[in-house]
Amino acid sequence: MNANSHCRLRLLIPLAVLAFLAVLTFVVRATWNGVLVDVVAVRSITYWQALGLLLLARILFGGWPGRGRCIGGHFRERMMTKHWESLDPEQRDKMREEMRHRFGDWPRPSWCDTKTKGQDGGAKPTGDHS
Repeated sequence: MNANSHCRLRLLIPLAVLAFLAVLTFVVRATWNGVLVDVVAVRSITYWQALGLLLLARILFGGWPGRGRCIGGHFRERMMTKHWESLDPEQRDKMREEMRHRFGDWPRPSWCDTKTKGQDGGAKPTGDHS
């Protein structure tokens, strides 16, 4: 690929995202007006109201890129793993007890020590199948 191809690609990606969003908004509007108006007796919506519904659904149910496990990866999980590995066994036990006190006895989080058995009969190492 030459430099011109990269410039065109940089322009095409945002246009493709906008086109996809436009089509998705149209589908939401058509589905709402075609189904819900008759079934639930709600008012029909405009294109812009459908776009607003998509945005609202994203806020309420989808979160935003960069949070959690979306774009940006597992940053929080990597940081917790790094912190967990820096603790000595007594500090780990203290942290386990504090988490149990706060949240009950939840399943072991991914950052929790899986290489050694704790006093609570922790998990076996990942590669051990015996």
